[in-house]
Amino acid sequence: MNRRLLLLSLLPAATAFGADPMPADAPNTLTAAERAAGWQLLFDGRSLDGWRASDAPGSFSVKDGMIVVRGPRSHLFYVGPVANHDFRNFELKLDVMTFPQANSGVYFHTRWQEVGWPSVGYEVQVNNSHSDTSRTGGLWGIKDFEPVVVPDGRWFTLTTRVEGKHVVTLIDGKTIVDYTEEPNPPRPKGLEQRLIGSGTFALQGHDPGSEVHYRNIKVRLLP
Repeated sequence: MNRRLLLLSLLPAATAFGADPMPADAPNTLTAAERAAGWQLLFDGRSLDGWRASDAPGSFSVKDGMIVVRGPRSHLFYVGPVANHDFRNFELKLDVMTFPQANSGVYFHTRWQEVGWPSVGYEVQVNNSHSDTSRTGGLWGIKDFEPVVVPDGRWFTLTTRVEGKHVVTLIDGKTIVDYTEEPNPPRPKGLEQRLIGSGTFALQGHDPGSEVHYRNIKVRLLP
């Protein structure tokens, strides 16, 4: 086998639905530059250590360096040692891939809740083809975003940056939402606690027909 064929044979197979192959850097690791900049991993790529699932824990599993979300409604809360799982100002990055009809979300400033939809904190929506028209990158129920930026079956990086009352979300570096919370903001019924404060992160398992994959989950604390 010549050198080129050998190198090609070592590349991971592309994921179903035409997904991009794995990036050049090893997944779920930090580069020296990232470590120097203060980034810390929240997911080790092998287990759910540091995470705790509500409702239906079987909706979350680890496969091939990814958190696979598939099953009945459940939320996977970060309860690990980084910042004692209590974040105020931060930058959070995750690689995400959705499948057809998937619906999920990334909560921040939330707290452990044994059952139900989290009542505290914001949800950054993850949805590229579900019937819910609030799409990926929006702040669900507060500042929704309707265009589809990335199709199903393709990895993308979702970033959430919170500094004080200011929230910015990005997909692959493109700003999706730039939102500043007003004092005593009006909130729809059921979302009264969707407020800036502090707390942990949670990944959402929405319903049995939804499948989403997450990897490279990392956070950087901000002043």
